Amino acid sequence: MRTPQTAVPDSARAAGEDFVQTRAFEILSRVGFVARGLVYGIIGLLALDLATGHGGKITNQQGALRTVEHQPFGHVLLALVAIGLGGYSLWRLIRAALGHGPEGTDSGLERLGALGSGIAYGIFCAIAVELLLSSGGSGSSANASKTAKDVFAWPAGHWLVGAAGLVTLGVGAYQLIRGARRKFLDDSKTDRMRPAVKKWFTVLGTVGHIARAVVFGLVGVFLVKAAIDYKANEAIGLDGALAKLYDRTYGPWLLGIVAAGLVAFGVFSTIEARYRKI
Repeated sequence: MRTPQTAVPDSARAAGEDFVQTRAFEILSRVGFVARGLVYGIIGLLALDLATGHGGKITNQQGALRTVEHQPFGHVLLALVAIGLGGYSLWRLIRAALGHGPEGTDSGLERLGALGSGIAYGIFCAIAVELLLSSGGSGSSANASKTAKDVFAWPAGHWLVGAAGLVTLGVGAYQLIRGARRKFLDDSKTDRMRPAVKKWFTVLGTVGHIARAVVFGLVGVFLVKAAIDYKANEAIGLDGALAKLYDRTYGPWLLGIVAAGLVAFGVFSTIEARYRKI
């Protein structure tokens, strides 16, 4: 006879198995891809405007959410984005827990990636909700340098920052492989795409994943460097990675190329909302 300790996990898993078969789960998941695409599209467009001399700015995910908030009917739009980000986070976390959805399955490594992604997008959802509740307040999300400084104060803190950098580098390598080898096609229902849609979906996915690989790679490198040098101010986030590109020789060109790639990823993610194997 099973003990309560074993019955609870089995019960939770059964509930999760039932939920992934519902229409609500599919809708939340697909809306999540649209929300993700919107966030990356805004970041890319703002950076592209800066690179081409048309204003713009370098920002991160929180900045993209603020941009949504400042649009006409911004609070309504931001609420919809928050729901989408929450749906995407839920989808990733459930895939991490169960190893599959109604249409697709994940390997052990992919489940670890889903766990990290689910947590990250859950945080973005919380930031969106915070912006809604604060009615345009400043928010409380710390930048990468401050976060690294806080972690340095922990026992073995610089090792944790270094480990985070190595993990981020791994994510960047995964994005590069996924884009260059077009592995993302395996997760999509390409048989339902018209030839023209599949062609552009492939181009946008390849360019978009490689652009994300560049950004994650830079973030990882500077996290590792911050840990080695024991200098929290060397840690950067997504916005810091774009700024590093802009500050280099031919910076506007480099930033423009990566920014265009992030826009491509945003469009890809929106199309993926329809064709992804959930």
